[in-house]
Amino acid sequence: MYEDLKEKIAGEIAISDDPGATIRKWREEFGISQQELSKKMDISPSMISDYESGRRKYPRILTVRKIVDALIDIDLEKGGRNVNRFTYNRINECILDMKELTKGISVEEFASLIKGDIISSNYEKERMLYGYTVIDSMKAILTMSAFEYIRIYGWTSERALIFTEVTYGRSPMIAIRANPLKPAMVVYVRPKGVDELAIKLADIERIPLVRTPLPEKELIERLRTLEE
Repeated sequence: MYEDLKEKIAGEIAISDDPGATIRKWREEFGISQQELSKKMDISPSMISDYESGRRKYPRILTVRKIVDALIDIDLEKGGRNVNRFTYNRINECILDMKELTKGISVEEFASLIKGDIISSNYEKERMLYGYTVIDSMKAILTMSAFEYIRIYGWTSERALIFTEVTYGRSPMIAIRANPLKPAMVVYVRPKGVDELAIKLADIERIPLVRTPLPEKELIERLRTLEE
């Protein structure tokens, strides 16, 4: 579940000019003492001290992996506060705006609000939307794991997933097709075009696929008027 975070920390240690200082930085970020870390790894505290001080210059990859695994495991045993903090920070970089609605809005009304045209043909016209999430699609594709991706649905999947930085929109619909949770609408913000496969997948899933010409700033301003 936390492999992405582990890879980030291990990679930062591995490429650092001072891996010991980087190990210390992450240990202190997690609020873990040298004694706690060494006990979890079943080694002496002096070994951790040697790595962090530079007396042991370059830890082996296997050692780095054990250090990172131990940091994550200790934090999870304490409730996972720091693990979740770092995970949420990355998710928040992908989510540009998000809102839950107390009253539903129809597909047609939502599309009209954002000046969008519905380009798929097979969808549930009576389905109501109870929220939206605006997502930077490039950041989401590059950084979010499948587990983290679920969090873009907020309180309900009965919402519009709105993707910026879309070229032709194949990847978002493939991701939605592979996920058991399905949104009530998918919106592409100013795409260069829309891939035929994306439209076909939207029809298969019975999801209205919408294209809007609005720039990101104006789009979000319009969305925020909902329920004001």
